[in-house]
Amino acid sequence: MTTIRLLIADDQPATRDGLRDLLSSQPDIDVIGAATDGPDLLDLARYRRPDVVLTDIRMPRMDGLAAIRELAALEPAPAVIALTTFDIDEYVFGALQAGAVGFLLKNSDPGLFADAIRAAHAGQGLIDPQVTRRVVRRFAATSPRPPTPEMSTLTPRETQVLRCLAQGMTNHGIAQNLSITTGTVKIHVARILTKLNLTTRAQAIIQAHRHGLITWHDH
Repeated sequence: MTTIRLLIADDQPATRDGLRDLLSSQPDIDVIGAATDGPDLLDLARYRRPDVVLTDIRMPRMDGLAAIRELAALEPAPAVIALTTFDIDEYVFGALQAGAVGFLLKNSDPGLFADAIRAAHAGQGLIDPQVTRRVVRRFAATSPRPPTPEMSTLTPRETQVLRCLAQGMTNHGIAQNLSITTGTVKIHVARILTKLNLTTRAQAIIQAHRHGLITWHDH
C-alpha cells in the first residue's frame, strides 16, 4: 500500500486538529504536519516534502491562494486541495486557477476528504459536488466563449475526453465511457493539458465549460 504524505494548513486549531484526527485514521494517509498560516505552510512543505497539501484559503499573513501559487512552484510540487467554509465563486476559481487540483468545503462529507486526497495523489482532482453544481450553474448563465486557438488543436478524441472530464468522470469512468484503456486516458489528459497550457485537470474542466463543451443540462 502506498502511503500518502499529507500536510494540513488551517489557522483554526479546532479545524486543524479535527482534520488531523479524521485523516490520521486512514491506513494509507500519513499526516506529516499541520501549519497555522501561509508562511508556516510553505516552510513545512519545503522541509517535509508532502505528496498532498490540504489548505484553508483564508489564513493570516499569507492567504491560501498565494500559498497555492508558491506551492505550485516547488520541485516536486505537491498536489493541493483548497479548503474553505465558503463556496463563493471567486474562491473556487481563484484556487483552481492558482493550481489547486481539488476544492472542498469544511462541511463536506467526512468521507470525501480521504477520497479527495487519494484522487489528488493519483493526479485526479476532486471538487465537492456542492461546489461543482455552483460552478456549472454559473457557466450556464453566461454565453460560451468562442473557441481559443489552443482549443482548436485538440483532436476529436481529446475533445471527447475533455467533455468527460468536465462531467466529473474519473480516468476509469472515461475509459469505460469511451471504450479505451485507463492508460490511454492518461495520455490524452496529459496532451490536453499541454495543448491548452494548463497544469491541472480542474483548470481543464473550467476551460471546457467556458468554451461550451458541456452545459448545465448535461448534468
